[in-house]
Amino acid sequence: MDMDGFPDSLINRLDRARRVVFATGAGISAESGVPTFRGEGGIWNKMRPEELASVDGFMRNPQLVWEWYQHRRDLMSRVEPNPGHFAIAAFEQHFPELTVITQNIDGLHRRAGSSRILELHGDISRNKCFDCGRLYDKEINPDEDLPRCGCGGMIRPDVVWFGEMLPHDVLQAAFEAAETAEIFFSVGTSAVVQPAASLPLVAARRGAFLVEVNLEPTPLTPVADVFLQGKSGDILPRLLKQFESRRKAAPGGEKTP
Repeated sequence: MDMDGFPDSLINRLDRARRVVFATGAGISAESGVPTFRGEGGIWNKMRPEELASVDGFMRNPQLVWEWYQHRRDLMSRVEPNPGHFAIAAFEQHFPELTVITQNIDGLHRRAGSSRILELHGDISRNKCFDCGRLYDKEINPDEDLPRCGCGGMIRPDVVWFGEMLPHDVLQAAFEAAETAEIFFSVGTSAVVQPAASLPLVAARRGAFLVEVNLEPTPLTPVADVFLQGKSGDILPRLLKQFESRRKAAPGGEKTP
């Protein structure tokens, strides 16, 4: 155990690793103040999320769904990446291959500087065609007639709704990253929502060193090689600092990927 409270086994593994995965959930976003699913007060608290975040809800009342998503976008635009997001982005400089797999739709990892991000549930800031899936980059005004794609399809938020499958290519890439990871971090997730909950188990079965960072123990905790309890915005920057100090003190100084 080093002086900062991190096991030597973790620092040593980091020092040797080339392929690292950070899988993040709602916990890291909550530290930035990202509002809960239902938002703040008003009419939205009186409605079931399934009525607003589903294909059926969109087909019944696309105007209402767009108003809700604009409300959520406005709320999320007021939050910023926290030290946990920035630490993950900084770790990327030390490994040839670092992948961020996130269940969050807030885009905070991208804003923090991470470059290889697999967004399992999409990104609330993007729009796409309901029919052909083509991205739509023009601004949406729910108070006006809703736009359509060139193919005639309706434009919708680029997020995964209740009852929808996760994007096949993104999910496949996530499992491939888990299968080849040497170190797998599970950060701020409940470890119960499938299929994301299977990713750390796949990594562990393939021999990855499994690290959990969370406020409370989860079903993953007994499986993890190391459980770091606390806020990711506190733990990850300290871990990064300790890791970088170790590398600089080693013969030959800082290694490069």
